Amino acid sequence: MTPLHALLTAVATALGLVAALHALLNKRRPQSALAWIAVSLALPFVGPILYYLFGINRVESRARVLRGTNVSSAPLALADEFPLVGGNRVDALRNGEDAYPAMLAAIRGAERSIRLSTYLFGTRGVAAEFIEALADARRRGVDVRVLLDGVGELYTWPRAGVELRRRGVRVARFLPPRLIPPTLHVNLRNHRKILVVDGTIAFTGGMNIDARHLVADPATKRPVVDLHFRLEGPVVALLDAVFVTDWRFATGESLPPATPSERSGDALCRVVADGPDENRDPLVGLLLEAIAGARRRVAIMTPYFLPPPELVGVLQATALRGIDVAVVLPATNNLPYVHWATRHMLWELLLFGVHIHYQPGPFVHTKLLVVDDDRAVIGSWNLDPRSLRLNFELAVEIRDPRLVGELAARFDECRARSTPVTLQDVDGRPLPERIRDGAAWLFTPYL
Repeated sequence: MTPLHALLTAVATALGLVAALHALLNKRRPQSALAWIAVSLALPFVGPILYYLFGINRVESRARVLRGTNVSSAPLALADEFPLVGGNRVDALRNGEDAYPAMLAAIRGAERSIRLSTYLFGTRGVAAEFIEALADARRRGVDVRVLLDGVGELYTWPRAGVELRRRGVRVARFLPPRLIPPTLHVNLRNHRKILVVDGTIAFTGGMNIDARHLVADPATKRPVVDLHFRLEGPVVALLDAVFVTDWRFATGESLPPATPSERSGDALCRVVADGPDENRDPLVGLLLEAIAGARRRVAIMTPYFLPPPELVGVLQATALRGIDVAVVLPATNNLPYVHWATRHMLWELLLFGVHIHYQPGPFVHTKLLVVDDDRAVIGSWNLDPRSLRLNFELAVEIRDPRLVGELAARFDECRARSTPVTLQDVDGRPLPERIRDGAAWLFTPYL
């Protein structure tokens, strides 16, 4: 062994040990820690570099700096501490046909401020109408702020941020990739969808701004079904506070928070913002508490279903209590490897009496939890590791018999036209499919 070879070997070993030790001390889940330790030690130089780029959560420390040492000095306290507030009205909007006209009308009627955060923002068709409406509002003197995810923005060309800046709209990017200094937060995405107009009207849910959500338009090549929601009342100020915090995280600039609105209805609402900057898992905690408290039914609709063990356990226990627990998933997924991994773990739920259904296309992107007759959880979240551990997500708990009844009826309609999945179906998959599904399932922590 030459001296140079010996030096490189020593450096590679030292880097691998340092990365492995960091993973051991900082990763919250044993499977994640073990995977990164194996990668760091098995791949000289490459493993530690991959861990540095993808494995280290720099967001939490940065969030602490921006919040300040005194939590009360931040735009809001930790988002999972938001209380349940009354006096709200929440209306469900189906697909882009319902959601986009309502959102555009609010933007065009804005008098003081528009705050918009989205993961994907197209530039053609209806998305171009949003760009022009935001630019028109700015020209009227409205304070317009648009926050785009730094990776999600790259999915469309030309980029929406570029088009908005050309028209004078203030745009910020959330954790964008950079070459200098090297910054690549592929997994730490801002997946929230928030539109707040004049501090009095808000929209949130699972819908991006893209023509694919215009399901009834025959020109839409790959339609995506989804639900979005219009909110009025005191809850709007809480959604605005989440935007304010995210804007400060991305820019360092503090915006004045919205003043809580007057009562607009009878719905009780709680806002939960979760992300990798939190030591706790408030979103998982909300879902666990809601499901465990079910008295009659639990209805879940989600495009991506790879729940963590604690959620699997509460679904199993709830079904064993005789509660009707039903999960509706898309029969055809836009991420086939997630669909494969899901099929590998469904037996864990079917064995305990949880009902699984696959609904036919077009692809359904709806995220919804309905519990009994008076409680629902909506938002941007999915039931997979990326959403529950790695992304910045938003959920709104709603207690309102009127809206929940409407959502339950929508769920039952989808369930009725879906195909039930049995334990025999899962166990009877051909061997090549079982091998493929199992291989995809091994990567569950990263899907």
